[in-house]
Amino acid sequence: MNLIDAHQHYWRVDRGDYAWLHGAPTSLQRDFLPSDLQAQRITAKVTGSVLVQAAATEAETRYLFELARADPSILGVVGWVDFEAPDAPSHINALLRDGGGLLLGLRPMAQDHPDPNWLAHPTLDAAFDRMQEQGLAFDALVKPTQLPALQKRLQREHELRVVLDHAGKPDIAHGHFDDWAAHIRELAALPNVHCKFSGLLTELAPGMPGDALDPYVDHLFACFGADRLIWGSDWPVLTLRDNYAHWLELARTLAQQRAPHALDDIFGRNALAFYRPQRARASTASAGAIP
Repeated sequence: MNLIDAHQHYWRVDRGDYAWLHGAPTSLQRDFLPSDLQAQRITAKVTGSVLVQAAATEAETRYLFELARADPSILGVVGWVDFEAPDAPSHINALLRDGGGLLLGLRPMAQDHPDPNWLAHPTLDAAFDRMQEQGLAFDALVKPTQLPALQKRLQREHELRVVLDHAGKPDIAHGHFDDWAAHIRELAALPNVHCKFSGLLTELAPGMPGDALDPYVDHLFACFGADRLIWGSDWPVLTLRDNYAHWLELARTLAQQRAPHALDDIFGRNALAFYRPQRARASTASAGAIP
């Protein structure tokens, strides 16, 4: 089994473009680099990872390219461009060129936009069109109030490969379930939409027991099935609640209870099939196929 972490971050604070860190918990306001996670990844037998942008700049995406070139276990990068820019397609082309095969997708950090309908705006059409032309994946980082706009967007983007980051960030801390669940059911009815099995622990309120996740996890498995769920750590944001090894263990237990036949898919194959990293194809060519 090839364990793949499909949602991981690195950042170096002195780069200066992580504006959101100023309001983040103090424990996150430091550097998190490959050397900080390497031992934990090796112990957990995670063989590859997908780096996801954490700053709304193209410069940070190029910084992640640099990290990936230095670390072959990084399969690729989900980057950022300004989707509203009139020349967004040319910026996407430039990142593809500079990434040299490392750019797997884009994530515009919609969760931070004050307009809950932003994703449905036609000003974003050109960026989405170029993504589909170039075969890039779309990481949808949204809150529950933005799920309707995402659904409107996807009514237009029939060929776009989409993954819902952190299950749409349900408000587990306050026990909000019904509205989120209804939107998840509608999104999961679209065959091009996948969902990351990640980021759930940090939605718990302090002191809330882990079994508070159960109805949300049940719903994700019922809606997406094991073939469209993709595990990710969301490290280092994960460290606000748990450590790398324990979240992996807990996620595997939750998956084992619901889809014991599909652990290899949820924790590896689905990520490779969704993101289609060139590095994975190169490393498995001698075996004849991507696992």
